[in-house]
Amino acid sequence: MPIVISGTGVYNPPHVITNEELVESFNLYVAKEHASCNPNTTLQDSSAEFIKKASGIERRYCVDKEGILDVSRMRPRIESRPDEQLSLQAEMGVAASLQALEAAGVGASEVDAVLVACSNFQRPYPAIAVELQAALGAPGFAFDLNVACSSATFGVAQAHALLQSGAARKVLVVSPEICTGHLNFRDRDSHFIFGDACTAVLLERAQDSSSPEQYEIVGARLATRFSNNIRNNLGFLTRCEDRPEEDPSLLFYQEGRKVFKEVIQLVSALLEEHLAQHRLNPGHLKCMWLHQANAAMNALIAKRLLGREATEQEAPSILDSYANTSSAGSIIAFHQHREHLKRGDLGVICSFGAGYSIGSVIVRKL
Repeated sequence: MPIVISGTGVYNPPHVITNEELVESFNLYVAKEHASCNPNTTLQDSSAEFIKKASGIERRYCVDKEGILDVSRMRPRIESRPDEQLSLQAEMGVAASLQALEAAGVGASEVDAVLVACSNFQRPYPAIAVELQAALGAPGFAFDLNVACSSATFGVAQAHALLQSGAARKVLVVSPEICTGHLNFRDRDSHFIFGDACTAVLLERAQDSSSPEQYEIVGARLATRFSNNIRNNLGFLTRCEDRPEEDPSLLFYQEGRKVFKEVIQLVSALLEEHLAQHRLNPGHLKCMWLHQANAAMNALIAKRLLGREATEQEAPSILDSYANTSSAGSIIAFHQHREHLKRGDLGVICSFGAGYSIGSVIVRKL
């Protein structure tokens, strides 16, 4: 019973911050800290050129621009909403979901499972997925899923399993990533990394789909390995701990060099094993939609698999305009860069990140 991706959608927040704007704000903060004559200040200026060279990023979408660039604040300004109003993540999810449903030619009332899969949630409960389900008017059930930057591919794998088991007939996997909310904009090594976005993927049985564009799920493979090299420590018990009012260890931080080296090895090995499991080799792939965290990292993973440099068509990047949008990144790349595939062509959607976690989904265009 073939299971297909029959529609995708992407929501872009209304604001864009360029490297130049971000650097101007950061360098003003550095100057302010040095002017305070703090003997412990060792901050260095940043530059747009440094960011581009280190990551491939040129700009990013964000839910709020003013608060991030305000040197006295340097974090998004998000107004609290009454319980009766749709949450920001659910609002983003509705926009992306309606795109995916329209592309598939499916009504929201036909969706019987909604999975919200992303790296951070506005609240523990009620689940954002259940709120989104209600906003869309979808029957059935919904739940939240968090595996950091691999959440979307893990969500697709869970949707695939639900469809195979008969527990659902049409499943939405939605990833509303507000990554700027957990980013330390006062840290030179990471202040440029993230952006905000939301993706939606509709999966259904091929026999039930009338979508003009369908991608069969050939197979999904998931892996995790515990590592402290990428962390976000903010949680519901934080208020019970004795910490400074603004503790940077509660925000995103990473050991970048270790992550770069270790993740490349783990991802390359898993992709090779996953392809071999289906009697495929990297040469069979027409496209690799990889996690959008770092341009050099993706280039090395693709080179290890192919034995040569990948073309932009073989390993497309959306980093320049989106930055790292956590689990949404590989789905954005898939959404925007698949027009060159022909019937029967194979590709792989692969995301990886904190955990460590890796999700690989092999697809074939029908």
